[in-house]
Amino acid sequence: MSHTLSPAARDALQAWLDYERALKSASDNTIKAYATDVTGFLAFLAQHLGGPVGLKPLASVALRDMRAWMAHERARGVAPRSLARSLSAVKTFYRWLSQREGFDATAVLSTRAPKFQKKLPRPLSEDAAKAMIDTVGLQTERDWVGARDIAVVTLLYGCGLRISEALGLKGRDAPLPEALVIKGKGGKERMVPVLPAARAAVEEYRRQCPHELTSDAPLFRGVRGGPLNPRLVSGVMAKARAQLGLPASATPHAMRHSFATHLLSAGGDLRAIQELLGHARLDTTQAYTAVDTAHLLDAYEKAHPKARSK
Repeated sequence: MSHTLSPAARDALQAWLDYERALKSASDNTIKAYATDVTGFLAFLAQHLGGPVGLKPLASVALRDMRAWMAHERARGVAPRSLARSLSAVKTFYRWLSQREGFDATAVLSTRAPKFQKKLPRPLSEDAAKAMIDTVGLQTERDWVGARDIAVVTLLYGCGLRISEALGLKGRDAPLPEALVIKGKGGKERMVPVLPAARAAVEEYRRQCPHELTSDAPLFRGVRGGPLNPRLVSGVMAKARAQLGLPASATPHAMRHSFATHLLSAGGDLRAIQELLGHARLDTTQAYTAVDTAHLLDAYEKAHPKARSK
């Protein structure tokens, strides 16, 4: 990639990534995705424009160049969703670069993202979520490991945590308080109420765990005492869902989806659910309203006398 950029453009790209990491608190995964998406775009520009890309060519990118890049990506088989993500990264870079270098980035910023069908969250039913919690603890001969897995999955469903957030808890976080301060994506903190069932599950795990749960060490441990790998949680849920006859979508993240959907079904406020989930944008949370509506329509089709008589 270095031979396709001038030193000034290369320095600008690195400065932007440093800015996103330090001042915008972007996660390592976000920085990696940004770097991949923007360097791919810059590599195309170098080929498209016939030479190394410097700051001046970057400032001169026109709408036709953007369209050529998007056509190139589609021809490579890049899906609309992935292309929309890449375009978003390019726009974020250009918004920063244009402010720093003082040029008009309208051509890039006004480029329309390809349309794609947004995937709806796929939650479990309340009965299935409870059965999953009960069943994950039966997938091992070690009682403490079963208690650990129950505690983790209970936190995902009972508190709406991401798997990374649950496994990011430290020994000092337990016994769990009535409300936890969780640091989510981008370093954003939120307050999450902890249900008595979740506190009890974590305490049972702590009682049985053979490893010393020191203050600064991870709360949830693997068999040898190291941090619990999230793949192990996915694996134990895969075994449990096979036993329960649940679909492949019954993953750790589906427990978080279930938390949000069941709260909404019970009359929960959308803004409050947004805060509990740590979503930066309300439209991310609004996807659950579509899921809830779909469930209502399905129930209507199954239960309404006129629907049954068709």
